[in-house]
Amino acid sequence: MNNPWHVYLMAGMYILAGVMHFVKPNIYMRIMPRYLPNHKMLVYISGLAEIILGLALCLPGTRSFAIYGIIAMLIVFLLVHFYMLSSQKASAGIPKWILVLRIPLQFGLMYWAWWYL
Repeated sequence: MNNPWHVYLMAGMYILAGVMHFVKPNIYMRIMPRYLPNHKMLVYISGLAEIILGLALCLPGTRSFAIYGIIAMLIVFLLVHFYMLSSQKASAGIPKWILVLRIPLQFGLMYWAWWYL
């Protein structure tokens, strides 16, 4: 495999984040927007998606699929980030400046994924 090391860094980041959805699901369920149904199922589905996309990123034949999937996933996750900015309770105790900083970070992660196409 001739992947640069940072592809594996990105893959590892998504795989670890996905595993954490199963290890600590309550953390993720607390920040789910109230208007979305079945929080527990969505937390598990998003965790599984992160794991699958992280693994797919490592394989040349599935890398493009993974990149588009990661970008789509990050766009959907923006819903959570904006929801967390909506109230003190939704913020889960995270300082507002960190919540605001996460928005451009999402776009940075999208660009990082796009860079591998």
